[in-house]
Amino acid sequence: MNKVVLITGASSGIGKCIAEYLQSKGMIVYGTSRKPKVDETLGYKMLTLDVTDVNSIQNAIQVIVENHGKLDVLINNAGMGITGSIEETPTDEMRNVFDINFFGAIDVMKAVLPQMRLQKSGLIINITSIAGYMGLPFRGMYSASKGALEIVTEAIRMEVKSFGIEITNVAPGDFATNIAAGRYHTPVFENSAYKDDYKKNLALMDAHVDEGKSPKIMAKAIYKILKTKHPKTHYKVGGFMEKFSIVLKRVLPDKLYEKMLMNHFKM
Repeated sequence: MNKVVLITGASSGIGKCIAEYLQSKGMIVYGTSRKPKVDETLGYKMLTLDVTDVNSIQNAIQVIVENHGKLDVLINNAGMGITGSIEETPTDEMRNVFDINFFGAIDVMKAVLPQMRLQKSGLIINITSIAGYMGLPFRGMYSASKGALEIVTEAIRMEVKSFGIEITNVAPGDFATNIAAGRYHTPVFENSAYKDDYKKNLALMDAHVDEGKSPKIMAKAIYKILKTKHPKTHYKVGGFMEKFSIVLKRVLPDKLYEKMLMNHFKM
């Protein structure tokens, strides 16, 4: 039987590319967004799902299970970016990013696990970020939210292993998507002590996305994981230097690694 796949945040970017690719491989794909548009060209079904609304999550899952009697794969992709210095970024905006990137992903996992336990099978893929492996200047809250999800995934995959359920992380680097448009940007305040460094970093962030790889690379990586019987705990998908930066953090002294990052971000 074809796998039934639920992908949160599938109306654009990486989520949309994954949905289209898995659909082309014969899987039954349901994408979600908070306000899905009717688009006959997508080729996969879109459902309304807000990861910060538990009722919305439950309703979407209920539709899938009623239609197919099962849910094989959850891809937790919904998320948002945030930029700004820690001092100047509103704390409410920090909480909002954690509600989406961290607690939202957890609530969707909690909602699908009863069905997967009933089936004695299932795969959950949490889309995190290579940025979650390090504290990046002016992206500290984004790094923290994705890093927190990486650690929680390590814990929950051990908790559910006896039920036949597999959980893994996939951390992408920079891909050519419209992610920058959906970020919360702390304004560049004219009287800010961080003004010059922050402006330089915003320009670098946008350049990295514009120069990013095709999201189809992520889609192919996800498909390969779906075909793996027992996925690893962590996967990294990105350029050589992006992945190598994680290795360097493990082996270099903290201050040397910090200096390397500051040089990279022209600080």
